[in-house]
Amino acid sequence: MTLPRMLSEQGYRTGIVGKWHLGLGDGEIDWNRPIHPGPQDVGFDESYIIAATQDRVPTVYIRGREVVGLDADDPIEVSYETPFPDEPVGRERPDLLRMPWSHGHNDAIINGIGRIGYMRGGHAARWSDEDMADHLVERARDFIRDAADSTGESEPFFLYFALHQPHVPRTPGRRFVGATDMGPRGDVIAEADWCVGQIIEELERAGVWEDTLIVFSSDNGPVLDDGYQDEAVELVGDHRPAGPLRGGKYSLFDAGTRVPFLVHWPARVQPGTSNALVCQIDLLASIAVLVGADVPPADSEDQLAALLGESKHGRESVVLEAIHRTVFRRGDWVMIPPYEGEVRMSTTGIETGNDPAYQLYNIREDPHQDDNLAVSRAGLLRSLVDEFEQLVTDAQGNGKVLEPRGYRRLET
Repeated sequence: MTLPRMLSEQGYRTGIVGKWHLGLGDGEIDWNRPIHPGPQDVGFDESYIIAATQDRVPTVYIRGREVVGLDADDPIEVSYETPFPDEPVGRERPDLLRMPWSHGHNDAIINGIGRIGYMRGGHAARWSDEDMADHLVERARDFIRDAADSTGESEPFFLYFALHQPHVPRTPGRRFVGATDMGPRGDVIAEADWCVGQIIEELERAGVWEDTLIVFSSDNGPVLDDGYQDEAVELVGDHRPAGPLRGGKYSLFDAGTRVPFLVHWPARVQPGTSNALVCQIDLLASIAVLVGADVPPADSEDQLAALLGESKHGRESVVLEAIHRTVFRRGDWVMIPPYEGEVRMSTTGIETGNDPAYQLYNIREDPHQDDNLAVSRAGLLRSLVDEFEQLVTDAQGNGKVLEPRGYRRLET
């Protein structure tokens, strides 16, 4: 069960516009034929997406199951393993790049930008990076317009608008170049703000602004150098992307998974802030309660009261993941199991959270996770480890603890 499928069964028109990166097809994909499975197989009535992320091939839009604007005489070929002999790659032809790579983005050159993976053909279907924000916003507005008529009456709808900014490569539209003093990264954040504003204006035009629930969030914590030399590190200035938190994208520390989460609904939600612990997975069960739907038991919890600001209490606990490794949080306590591996990523410079010993932090008293209490609070550590291992044992379903790479059991 998925959120769009549940809402579709309740009579909602469901759509996605933007970044997908959840997997397409089954095995090798022929991009020149209808693509399935995809968004329409998990509950979306309408779909207009980029296949993965902006830094990966194929660099094309997909409407429904088909690539937009594809010329049958110029078929698309994609490989994530072997370059095409007649196509330049970034690591061999840096002279063709208008945005140099720093790590991991040195395969196919599309629009002067090195990508992950190799691509040949499909020239008429390739997107313009700088025009992507305008293009996706217009598709999102089309969806809202179609769902709402000029009188303000509309069929209920659910739109998942997956912003591509500020994901790399950071390519702001022309009118946003120089909008900030932080280079392309700052400029695409300003552009992302504009995109949200455009959606809000469309909801206002449709007359449904007051009674529309909006959730704004992110998929991971911040990162500066994420594969391209775009001066994000050099121009960050005094800005602290992670605020008071430690780590960032890819990290087991709190800045890796603790992300912005804004809820707006003028008819129901009063302005304010909350310290309730919630997870994006909880949106399924919470919105199911809101619309009167039954969903099968799953990891999703009903946290509707917390989302609407009617309760200060959220989840009791949550298992978090970063690069195939997991962390357990209960209340204000965070337990990081021992993991092997680099302490600081050689590519991004971000602290990973890897440590040969268990780590235990009180996130309320020590938000930067400086004071490891694993030794002084050994009893609490034991109880958290036991609960964590029971959870992952239940998830595995075979009586064995699901042990991520490098995991070491806590000795008695």
